[in-house]
Amino acid sequence: MGPLEIILIILGAIAALALLLFLIYVLILVRPGKKVKPSPSLMCEYAHRGLHGNGVPENSLQAFELACGRGCGIELDVQLSKDGEVMVFHDYTLNRVTGVDKKLCDLDAKELTSIPLKGTDQTIPTFKEVLALVDGRSPILVELKGENFDVSLCKKVADILLEYKGEYCIESFNPLLIKEIRKHLPHAFRGQLYSNIWRDKNRHSAINLGISLMAFNFLAKPDFIAYDKVDRKSLPVRLTTKLYRAPKFVWTAKGQQEVDTANSLGECPIFELEEKE
Repeated sequence: MGPLEIILIILGAIAALALLLFLIYVLILVRPGKKVKPSPSLMCEYAHRGLHGNGVPENSLQAFELACGRGCGIELDVQLSKDGEVMVFHDYTLNRVTGVDKKLCDLDAKELTSIPLKGTDQTIPTFKEVLALVDGRSPILVELKGENFDVSLCKKVADILLEYKGEYCIESFNPLLIKEIRKHLPHAFRGQLYSNIWRDKNRHSAINLGISLMAFNFLAKPDFIAYDKVDRKSLPVRLTTKLYRAPKFVWTAKGQQEVDTANSLGECPIFELEEKE
């Protein structure tokens, strides 16, 4: 056997291995799970962190009340306080929205609910307060926050939602949180938030590559996919939403034109007002 034949055999083996890995990715890893059929009311437009802007702070009771008044859904973020209360707040640190130079997880609920948002009379609400306010008037899209292996948030969120009578769905960037919440709320409509963190945050690791390829769907088994509008044509999004027909949520639509575009593409838009605070 000559050198050329050996090279061809090696190249053939590499090509076969690459094809096998691609098939595993397409047919097993990225594939969404057996879908939960959503209530039609959940397939709607969602106000991103409530209907905020023009002096109304994000993730505030005022923003959620305005969203209810408009008749749209509400997207919000939840994470745990130091004493284990489910709080509604997006960032892990308080600086941007409150001016307090601390992490949310380092303060207990009593301290957090006394901190003003953007210098207004609104304060950081608990998840229970938000649900009591909304009281089923608008569907809620709950984002589970968390970037590590701690899944303790899920049981606490589930316990609260089991007592709630309104419509809701759940999403997270962390596939482990989606996997865990499925144990506690098996009939809930759950979604995988997609972000190409390999590209956007320049975090080059095997785990982040897997997240950017949506290769942990085999753990999360999401019912829907939520993605940044800039990633509509990315391979993972196209595979999950076109090949496997997973319902589509898109963020963040800025203004009515982008909302209309999302609706025309069969996406549920998570939107913000055009006005700046």
